[in-house]
Amino acid sequence: MATHPSILNSSLGSLHSSEIFQAKAIKNLTFGEIANELGRDEVAVAGIFYGQVKASPEDVKNLSKVLQLSEDNLRYLSDGFPVRGHTVDMPPKEPLIYRLYEIIQNYGYAYKAILNEKFGDGIMSGIAFTTKVEKETDNEGTTWAVITLRGKWCLMLTKSNCFKADLLQAAIRTVLMGFKLISFNDKI
Repeated sequence: MATHPSILNSSLGSLHSSEIFQAKAIKNLTFGEIANELGRDEVAVAGIFYGQVKASPEDVKNLSKVLQLSEDNLRYLSDGFPVRGHTVDMPPKEPLIYRLYEIIQNYGYAYKAILNEKFGDGIMSGIAFTTKVEKETDNEGTTWAVITLRGKWCLMLTKSNCFKADLLQAAIRTVLMGFKLISFNDKI
């Protein structure tokens, strides 16, 4: 049962109290069980608990019912904006998070090369993005963790996808002109 790790108390800040983690533990609920009640993905629900995903007002209402906590005390989950990436030292010290980091260290360029070959020059969005965690057991009884990352593919500097080359160039030109690094007719 995942609970609020004390090491994150200072990283999560005063808004993300351990109250929701305590209620989760007292009720002996998994993130998956809470996700089913909220109609959300379990990774998104865990992200709400850790302050990395913003809860909707409906999430707050349903979470209040599931955890039997006051809606007013949970409203902070939908106010403001989440802060992502602030809780992890680099390189990470927590072993599981370090292994995920290590996977990107070891296979990052291989992923990049294959993605570029299949999709063209671009990036995978972390905003238009979904993820899930599954558990598999093979025929020999070995347990495997399966993590799926699904992000919208954004071609670099094309007019048909996430980026508009003409708008981007205009913005860059405006900034550079503002700093007097180029004149209007200079090519960038």
